[in-house]
Amino acid sequence: MIAVLALSCAAAVKAQVKDLVQYVNPLMGSLSKPDLSNGNTYPAIGTPWPMNMWTPQTGDNGNGWQYTYTADKIRGFKQTHQPSPWMNDYGVFSIMPVSKKSVFKQEERASWFTHKTEVAQPHYYSVYLADHHITTEITPTERAAIFRITYHSTDSAFVVVDGFRRGSYIKIIPEENKIVGYTTFHARGRLKNFANYFVLQFNTSFTFKKVWSKDKYVDGLDVKADTTGAIIGFNITEANQQVIVKTASSFISLEQAELNLKNEVGSKTFDAVKAETQQLWNNVLGKIQVEGATEEQLKTFYSCYYRAVMFPNKLYEKDATGNIVHYSPYNGKVEKGFLYGGTGFWDTFRALYPFLNLMYPSVNKEMQEGLLNAYKEGGFLPEWSSPGFADIMVGNNSASVVSDAYLKSAKIKDINTLYEALLNGANNEGPMHAVGRYGVKYYNALGYVPYNVKINENVARTLEYAYDDFTIFKLAQKLGRPASEIELYAQRSLNYRNVFDKGHKLMRGKNADGNFQAPFNPLKWGDAFTEGNSWHYTWSVFHDIDNLANLMGGRKQFANMLDSVFALPPVFDDSYYGGTIHEIREMQIANMGQYAHGNQPIQHMIYLYNYAGESYKTQYWVREAMNRLYKPTPDGYCGDEDNGQTSAWYIFSAIGFYPVCPGSDQYVIGAPLFKKATLTFEDGKKFVINAPANSASNRYIKTQTLNGAAYSKTWLSYFDVIKGGSFALNMSSAPDKARVTKESDLPYSFSKDEKALYDKVKAIQPPGLSTITLPAKPDTITKNGLTLYMIDEESSLTKEFKQRMIDAFFLQYPKLIQKYNLNAKKAINFVIDPKYDGVAVTTADNRIVYNPAWFHKNPEDIDVVTHELMHVTQAYKFNNVPGWVTEGIADYVRATEGINNVKGKWTMPELQATHNYNNAYRITARFLLWITQNYQKDFVVKLDDAARTNKYSSDFWKANTGKTVEELWVEYKANPKVEITYN
Repeated sequence: MIAVLALSCAAAVKAQVKDLVQYVNPLMGSLSKPDLSNGNTYPAIGTPWPMNMWTPQTGDNGNGWQYTYTADKIRGFKQTHQPSPWMNDYGVFSIMPVSKKSVFKQEERASWFTHKTEVAQPHYYSVYLADHHITTEITPTERAAIFRITYHSTDSAFVVVDGFRRGSYIKIIPEENKIVGYTTFHARGRLKNFANYFVLQFNTSFTFKKVWSKDKYVDGLDVKADTTGAIIGFNITEANQQVIVKTASSFISLEQAELNLKNEVGSKTFDAVKAETQQLWNNVLGKIQVEGATEEQLKTFYSCYYRAVMFPNKLYEKDATGNIVHYSPYNGKVEKGFLYGGTGFWDTFRALYPFLNLMYPSVNKEMQEGLLNAYKEGGFLPEWSSPGFADIMVGNNSASVVSDAYLKSAKIKDINTLYEALLNGANNEGPMHAVGRYGVKYYNALGYVPYNVKINENVARTLEYAYDDFTIFKLAQKLGRPASEIELYAQRSLNYRNVFDKGHKLMRGKNADGNFQAPFNPLKWGDAFTEGNSWHYTWSVFHDIDNLANLMGGRKQFANMLDSVFALPPVFDDSYYGGTIHEIREMQIANMGQYAHGNQPIQHMIYLYNYAGESYKTQYWVREAMNRLYKPTPDGYCGDEDNGQTSAWYIFSAIGFYPVCPGSDQYVIGAPLFKKATLTFEDGKKFVINAPANSASNRYIKTQTLNGAAYSKTWLSYFDVIKGGSFALNMSSAPDKARVTKESDLPYSFSKDEKALYDKVKAIQPPGLSTITLPAKPDTITKNGLTLYMIDEESSLTKEFKQRMIDAFFLQYPKLIQKYNLNAKKAINFVIDPKYDGVAVTTADNRIVYNPAWFHKNPEDIDVVTHELMHVTQAYKFNNVPGWVTEGIADYVRATEGINNVKGKWTMPELQATHNYNNAYRITARFLLWITQNYQKDFVVKLDDAARTNKYSSDFWKANTGKTVEELWVEYKANPKVEITYN
C-alpha cells in the first residue's frame, strides 16, 4: 500500500508538471528586513518581463520594504517597479478597498490579514481584508491589471486611490465611472519630465466621490499637489457583490495609458485575463522541465525561475499606430524603440544575462537594442537602471552584458554603435561614479585603481574593469577590429595581476607608488572591496583562472586556497562600515566559512575546482549550496535575490552547469540536482540532461557522455548545447578523486587557450602616471583627530572661500559628532565639482560634492556645509527611513547649529495652508523644532539614533510623544509657534 501511494504521488507530480505556476511561491524571500535579508523580495504579481507589477503593500508609502512577511496589515495594493528595497521604487500608486467608513489615511484604511487567506501566484493574488470584510483579487497583463473586489456585506463600500507623494495629480470622472491621474514619485536619479500616468475604469457607478491632498479632503473632483488621492463609494445592495476595476498605466501620457488598457484588457473578463497570464507563465517556465525532483525541489526551482524572468522590466509601449515607443529617463523625451530598466549589471552579468542568452535570446535582443537606445539618449550605457542612471555599485559590466549577448545569440544590427558605447564607457568617467569607469585615468595609466587616491573599493573596480576589458577584446575579435585595439584590451584584461599579493596569495589594495597598502586584513569588508573582502574578490578573474592559479603557486595551491574559503571561520572586520551590514550577517549565519553566497562576488567560486582538476569538490559544494541556502519559503534565500541573479545561479546549478566566464562560450560542469532536465530552445531544439541515478547521496559524476559519445571535459560549449542533444551523467555516491583531467578538458582561461595573444601582450606595461593629467590632488588638513581632504576639481573658488569651508568643517563637525554620533567617520572628503548640477550631495563613501556655481551665486550660504556634514554624521544604512526624515533632521541641525544663516538669508518658513510635515525639508525641520520645544528636548537626537540603528518606524513618533506624526501635525498647525534665533 505504501509503495502504491508513493508511485501515485510521483505520477501526480509528473502529470501536473505542465501547470508549472503551481510550484511558484512569490513569497519566497519576503521574510526579510534591512539588517538580515532572506531575499529582500516581495510578491511581484505580473507577467514575465512586465512593465508593471502589483504587490500587496504592508509598509508605509515610500518604504522600500513594501511587503514583509511578518507584517499583519495591508495598506493597499501597489503598482510597483521596484527592483530592490535598497533602490526603492518609481512611478507608483495604490488601490485599497475599504468598507464602513470613507477613510483614506494609510493607518486608518489598513486592514489585518493572515497568510492563511492569502493566495500568491505569479499571475494571481487574492487576500481577505479582515477589517473591511472584503476579498481583493488581482490578475495582471504587461501594462494593465484587473481587480475583482468582493464586498461580503452590504455596509458602505469604497475604493481609495493613493497617488503617493513627491507630486501627483488625480481626477474623478463620475459620468464615465473612471479615475485618471499621474504620479511623479521616483527614488533614484534626476528624471526629466517623468510621470506614470494611470487610468482606472470601474464597472459600478459612484455614489460617493472625494479627492484629497495630504490628510484632508479638498473641494472639486481633481487635485494636483505633493500628495493626492481619491476615494469613491458604491451602492452595495447584496452580500458578496463584486466590483471590477480595470487599470493600466503609461510613462508617456494619459492617452497612452487608455490605449494600453484597451489593447491589453479591453472587454476581457477577470477570469479570461487570469487564464491568459497563467498560460503565458506556463509557456515561459515550461522551457525547462525537470523530472525526478522532490516537491520541495520543484517549488524551489520554479520559484527561482519566476524571479529570473521578472527583471529587467519593459519600459516600452505600443502607440496608436503599433510602433514601439518609450519614455526615456535619460533625456526626458518620448523616443522610438525598445527600452528596459530595473537591473544592476554588477549583480546580473554573472548568471542572469547568460540565462537569457541561452533560453530567451529574442527577449535579450530587445534588451540589447534598449541598451543601444540608452546610449544614444544618455551618452553612456547604464550600469544600474532604476529606471535611468543610478549611482550605486562599481564596475563597467555593461561590457559583459553586451559582449556575451552578441557572442552568443543576440545579433544586433547596430552592434558597431554598441561597441562604440563599450569603448566610451571603458575610457571615460560618466556623469556619476557608477557610470563609465570611476578612476579610469589611474586604471589606464597604472593598470590598477590605486588604494590611496580617495577612490573607494579600488581593488573591486580594478578586477571588474580587467574582466570587462576581456569581454571588450572578445567582442572586438568577433567584429574584426584592428589588431592594435584587440591587443590593447587583451593587455588590460591582465590588470588583475597588479593587485595580486603573492605573499598572501590574495588580492590587495595597492598605492599609486606601487607598494601594497598596509596594514592588510583579508577579512576586512569594504574599503578596497565592494560588499565583501579579499577572500571573496580574489576569485574575480573569471577569464583567466588558470593564470590566477599560477600566481598562487600552481593548481594544487590554488585548490588549497579554495578549500580555505570553507575552512576559515566566518569572522569579519566591519570597521569600514562602522557596523555589521546585512551581507556580513548572512555570511556569518550560513555556516559555510568565508563563503558568502548571499552576495554575488563569490557565487562562481565553487565551480573553480574544475580548473584545478578537482571537479569532485565542485560537485560536493554545488549540492551543499543548493541544499543549504535555498528553500521555497519566505526565508528561502541566503541574501538579496537581486533581480534574478541569485535565482539564475540556482537554475544553472540545478541543471548541472554554470557560466563562470560570460564572454566565453563555455559552461563549467557542476552536479545536476534532478534525474532529468529538458531544455527547449526558441527554435524548438531540445537539450536533455539525463542523470537517472541522481539522488541525495549520488552527487558525484562517475562518467559522462555527450550525444552518446564519451565526454571527458569539465565544461560544455554553448554552441554544442543549443544544437540540441543529450548529456548523460552516471552519478555515484563516491567522489572520483583519481580522475586525471587533461589540459584540454579544463575550462577556458585566456592565458592557456589564447596563448599566442597572451604571450604577445603579457609583458606590455601601462604607460604610467606621467602620461595623464591627474585629478586634483587633495589638500589634507588634520586637526584634533579629524581629517579633511579638500579636492578642488575646478579652482574657480577663491582660496579665502575654501578656507571658510575648511573652518566650517572643523567648527561644526566636532559638535555634530559629539551630539549625534560618536562613531561618525573621522576623515571626510570635500569635492568641488562643476559637473555636479545640484547644490551639494553626500555620497555613500563620505564624499561631500559641492557645486561651485552655487557658491558663486550665494557666497554667504556656508551652512550648506553644516547640512551636508549632518548627512555624514547620520550614516543611515537602512532604506526604511523616509527621505523627509533624513533631510528634515539635516535642516533642523542647520537651523539650530548653523553659523551663517542670517547672512545666508536662510530661514525655516512660517506655516502655510499648503504645508505638510513631509513635503519640504525646511517645513519638516520647523516641525521637528516644535516637537523639541513642546514634547521632548532631545527628540531629534533620539530620532536620528533610531534611524541610524534600524529602530525607526512610523510607530516611533507615538512611542516618544504619545501621538502619531499625523496627530502631532494637527496640533502643530493649531499652534505652530516656535522659538528660534538664527546665527
